[in-house]
Amino acid sequence: MPGAPPTLLGFLSPGPLPLPLLPVVAGLLAVAYLAGAVRLWSLGRQWPVWRTVSFLLGCIVLAAVTGLGVEGYGYALFSVFMFQQLTLMMAIPPLLVLGSPGTLLLRATPHHGAGLLILRAAHAGLRSRTARWLLSPWLAVPLYLAAFYGLYLANFADPILATVTGHTLLEVGFLVAGMLFTIPILSSDPLPVRMSHGGRALDVFAEAALHAFFGVFLMMATSTLVQGFAGPTSALGMDPIEDQRLAGGLAWSYGEAPTLLMLIYVMHRWFREDTAQAVAADRRADAHGDPELDAYNDYLTRLHQKDT
Repeated sequence: MPGAPPTLLGFLSPGPLPLPLLPVVAGLLAVAYLAGAVRLWSLGRQWPVWRTVSFLLGCIVLAAVTGLGVEGYGYALFSVFMFQQLTLMMAIPPLLVLGSPGTLLLRATPHHGAGLLILRAAHAGLRSRTARWLLSPWLAVPLYLAAFYGLYLANFADPILATVTGHTLLEVGFLVAGMLFTIPILSSDPLPVRMSHGGRALDVFAEAALHAFFGVFLMMATSTLVQGFAGPTSALGMDPIEDQRLAGGLAWSYGEAPTLLMLIYVMHRWFREDTAQAVAADRRADAHGDPELDAYNDYLTRLHQKDT
């Protein structure tokens, strides 16, 4: 627990961590991804630099939000913990997914020895029913409901956050929930099932509404939802209710920014794909004719012959 009120320097300063699980995971993911990208480049094969930057930036943010001083304040202040939750669920997953780690894995892994086993496991996972179920919106939306409404309104947060292990596992759960929601919407990797662009946009709208209403609820609440934050917040000389309202403001404002960017990206891909399909259809029609238009012209010709 920090002993002084929060400051920007305090948030960004490194501190001792009782269970630095996610920072270690972030480091391992960054090293593995960079090794795959470097292998492709050394073989003379192309791999987008912007995807590499996106994935590494996601790893850096993951390590920072769970490994610097902000992690210590996340044990004491509800607003800081809400900032961590929103970052883990809405900011970090898009950065990681846009890096296309699945495609990099398939392209950079050697097709012999241990690499062959890894590729077979990856292909088996893509074809499994479990992968279809995990990436289904029927799972992602309930997870979002549980992460906000179920966790805090059903009084599950206090017993879970009472221990360091519970706190860490809850952060892991936030990251996993965000990844399961983001992958079907933004991923360009091979997936067991593909959502339509309309379905992706609908999912983004639903997710935005869920945490926006939750943020408004927090800002209007007159009692603390998580009693475990009341004592540490008061010890830092801050009002727990005001801190909870700040958490609601973050859920309503900061949580909307990544959602808006995701929606813009989905709509852009939708427009670009429809435009490409229309251009391809016009080229086919110019080269081979349009079957529907030809059939309609034949129909008009037969009508004209009957009239004459």
